[in-house]
Amino acid sequence: MSRTYKLGLIGCGNMGSALLRGIKSAGVYQPSEMIFSEASGALVKEKEAAFGVTGTCDNAALAKNSDIIAIVVKPQHLNGVADQIREVIEPDQIIVVVAAGRTIASIKEVFTTLAVAGSLKIVRTMPNTPAMVGESMTALCVNDHMEEEDIAKVKAIFSAIGRVEVVDESMMDLITGLSGSGPAFIYMLIEAMADEAVRSGMARNNAYLFASQTVLGSAKMVRDTGQHPGKLKDLVCSPGGTTIAGVCALEEAGFRDAIMKGVRAATNRSMEMTK
Repeated sequence: MSRTYKLGLIGCGNMGSALLRGIKSAGVYQPSEMIFSEASGALVKEKEAAFGVTGTCDNAALAKNSDIIAIVVKPQHLNGVADQIREVIEPDQIIVVVAAGRTIASIKEVFTTLAVAGSLKIVRTMPNTPAMVGESMTALCVNDHMEEEDIAKVKAIFSAIGRVEVVDESMMDLITGLSGSGPAFIYMLIEAMADEAVRSGMARNNAYLFASQTVLGSAKMVRDTGQHPGKLKDLVCSPGGTTIAGVCALEEAGFRDAIMKGVRAATNRSMEMTK
């Protein structure tokens, strides 16, 4: 079926805005090939001006006229969106959901009608907030009705805001705890490093710059070299030097255990939310 838009985006908050910005910048779709929805006419006008993309308050019209329907809402709002659009969905459309704790089975349940019983194409996603600067880590899991061409289209959308991996759905709770919640743990690390620098006399803005660039560069080293983090750590630890002294202090304070417990707690909470 020929539709007006290749992508319809329901929900244009921080993550939705990051998607629109990234897709435009990467040229995945032209502005004329996209439409977004917002709750109020004022927000629609504001974001139309910001992105040059058509907006609407009518989710049903958006869904009816879009090949891919990306729903970027709080988990508790997904059912309400489904109530608005389920009757206009056709089997050839792709439904992409960005809503923590919503499984493919639960998404299918709220969107299935007699017309599309058992044939919906569904993608469950978990990007993270660095999407706002084009450095997201996004996990995708798909149902059996998604074909390779469909998956490639969705990967292209999320590649516009960072890196993408297709994973088994059994990994999604862990990924929520690791990369979904992980940025908060890294922000806490940066803040703690900077606070100590300020305590020792450094200006706050310089402290944040040095701490954040150190984290950024170190992460890039791990990602781009493919070397084990422990090996890279050892390269910095000269015998009797400053770094090994700091590493020993962190070990005594339970640094690794605290991080592992944070990931585990976030993962367990995600598992509770999916029940």
